[in-house]
Amino acid sequence: MTMSNKKKGSLVAAVVAIIASTVAIEGGYVNNPKDPGGETNHGITVEVARKHDYTGPMKEMPREFAEHIYFKDYIEEPGYLPIVELSHAVGEELVDSAVNAGPGRSSRWFQTALNSLNRGGKDFPTILVDGRVGAGTVNSYKSLEKIRGKVLACQLVIKLMDAQQAAHYMSLTHLNTFTPGWVANRIGNVPLDRCSE
Repeated sequence: MTMSNKKKGSLVAAVVAIIASTVAIEGGYVNNPKDPGGETNHGITVEVARKHDYTGPMKEMPREFAEHIYFKDYIEEPGYLPIVELSHAVGEELVDSAVNAGPGRSSRWFQTALNSLNRGGKDFPTILVDGRVGAGTVNSYKSLEKIRGKVLACQLVIKLMDAQQAAHYMSLTHLNTFTPGWVANRIGNVPLDRCSE
């Protein structure tokens, strides 16, 4: 069974919107000597850009190149497309967290949130927190939606992911120069009312 053209169009539109939102939050070229990521443009570090065979100056890296990386590394590779299809808002939370803290960490936060919401395995099975969003993780989210409803499931997951992300920032005492900006721009940046869309 294939996805209908309408569903495909909706998924493509959601992915485009998520990437556009991420690029807007990340901004343009930055080279802060205190940032261990080094040179960054459109939120893509020099290391990630080079991994994708970009050889030019980081200041000149095209936005389209960054958008391609966002799709490959932060949506497709970590397995987030099925989640984006189920809930655009949860998908955006996953992608935004992955861009800022790494896909493995974002995926673990999502899995931990799901396990925290299964009422000790009564509502759906506890999943392995392995940082890989596969069929088991997707099915757990579907179960949460079935039990709590689409809107509340989305809101609960976003709240728990934000809580874990905030705790992560507070643990990075050696990078606390960046904590105010991270909290201002990354915690709560996917509004809960988006869950109703």
